[in-house]
Amino acid sequence: MYVLVLPEYGLVVDPLIGVLTTAGESLSPIIDKLGELEAVSQDLVNMLSGKGNFLASYPGREKSLGIAGGVTAFWYGIAIGLFLAGIILLFQMM
Repeated sequence: MYVLVLPEYGLVVDPLIGVLTTAGESLSPIIDKLGELEAVSQDLVNMLSGKGNFLASYPGREKSLGIAGGVTAFWYGIAIGLFLAGIILLFQMM
């Protein structure tokens, strides 16, 4: 006795032993989707670390996220610093 899990891929599960298997169908569409998922997940890891190549980027832009993050942090630091300096000057003038 098998329970049909994904009919478009022909996947069935045996409820007695809990094994997912094919019912005479090929696993190649699932393996293709897993390969695509692995590429996207590796791209996310590269994006978090700021190193490596990205799927949707042009060649030679491996360190672009690190540079962009540094420039953004620089401008946010200037903005917050000027804001705090303005508050300090405002309170000293009172």
